[in-house]
Amino acid sequence: MSEYDLREYQGLEEVVGPIFIIRGIHSVGYNQLVEITDSEGRYRIGLTLEVGQGYAVVQVLGGTAGLSLGNCRVRFRGRPLTIGVSEEMLGRVFNGLGEPLDNLPAPLAEEMADVNGLTINPTARDYPRNIIETGLSAIDVMNTLVRGQKLPIFSGSGLPHNTIAAQIARQARVRGESFCIVFAAMGVKYDTARFFLRGFEESGVLERVAVFLSLADSPSIERLMTPRVALTCAEFLAFRKNMHVLVIMTDMANYCEALRELSTIRGEIPARKGYPGYLYSDLASLYERAGMVKDLAGSITQLPILTMPNDDITHPIPDLTGFITEGQIVLERELSVRGIYPPIAGLPSLSRLMKDNIGKGLTREDHPALAAQLFSCYAHVKDIRALAAIVGEEELAPLDHLYLQFGESFERDFLCQGVDQRRSLEESLDLGWEILSLLPREELVRISEEMLGKYYRGKDER
Repeated sequence: MSEYDLREYQGLEEVVGPIFIIRGIHSVGYNQLVEITDSEGRYRIGLTLEVGQGYAVVQVLGGTAGLSLGNCRVRFRGRPLTIGVSEEMLGRVFNGLGEPLDNLPAPLAEEMADVNGLTINPTARDYPRNIIETGLSAIDVMNTLVRGQKLPIFSGSGLPHNTIAAQIARQARVRGESFCIVFAAMGVKYDTARFFLRGFEESGVLERVAVFLSLADSPSIERLMTPRVALTCAEFLAFRKNMHVLVIMTDMANYCEALRELSTIRGEIPARKGYPGYLYSDLASLYERAGMVKDLAGSITQLPILTMPNDDITHPIPDLTGFITEGQIVLERELSVRGIYPPIAGLPSLSRLMKDNIGKGLTREDHPALAAQLFSCYAHVKDIRALAAIVGEEELAPLDHLYLQFGESFERDFLCQGVDQRRSLEESLDLGWEILSLLPREELVRISEEMLGKYYRGKDER
């Protein structure tokens, strides 16, 4: 620590929103922790956003209300923001900065960790393997979630993404190994926060969940820190305590809006839709903290949730997220209107790591063929429905009517399940075979004869 790290400066040059500019300083680095004391002795912290010759731009995590230009005292600590992490964070509720919200003392810290995380050397990364069962057939069979994967959920305004997030947090399981959830909510309303907490408490899973809440009335800058604090907790549990950690982050659109707001205040040149040009690298700094490390037993799996403005999947937020992550789960408004929950679209959803982690010795031997056949048949159903809209259903061939029957059963029986209904992977696979058996055996061209003989139960076999 240099002689300047403990030097205190007085007086600000300018205060704009949640940031201020200070000049006449020395030896200050980017992303450095700053302590600010106002004229009434109230203490708050901040981080340096930008540094130059003799000046710094600082974002204040508690807001700048009450700061005066002349009497404010500023001290640069010469280190990044750190939080105390421990296994006792499980079962607790914190705000976006890691401060307790459940009226209990702060957990006893086992170590202090940098909220920016430690970069994982690419050569030390291990390939994601083995699955996490969510209890939802549409995910477990068709878009399997793999330990160490980044699999976002693309939703829209009014769709039940919060309900799905809470259900996955309640139902997710890793067979035979230590497993926990880190749940981060950014910019959510109070009733939404209560919905999450009540669901965790009533289902009895809160003891294995660490919750970080940044409410809608919290400072925008807190939304930017919430996922970083949550991921810091997840890294400790995964790589120090050897747990498999599922990190659910909602809503990444609120995070990006806070980033755009801060960029506008700083006067930066906007890029697409007014978002800063570094939106991609900023999102990557969060998403790339998921993964597995060689010779370590734990893993971090991310399930970020974002609402697409106007259901536009080409919007910068889902567009850039899709480049960084390994697939996506897309919620479909048409399915939701028809009362199908969860309304997970069958065709645009995919998991790029699924193929290497299902099948014999991993899940069940019929899983890859069954998933491929369900996808193929459902795609054909979409084509037949488009044709029926033109010529009418009465003009369709008998086989086409069977496909329409299959499509209706696939959506109503396979995709659709109750909010509190958890299906095991075996139950979901058996249900998939039951629905496939509505079609003639000769239509199932993606499944071997051996597999058909073992699992297919069509009309002729029955």
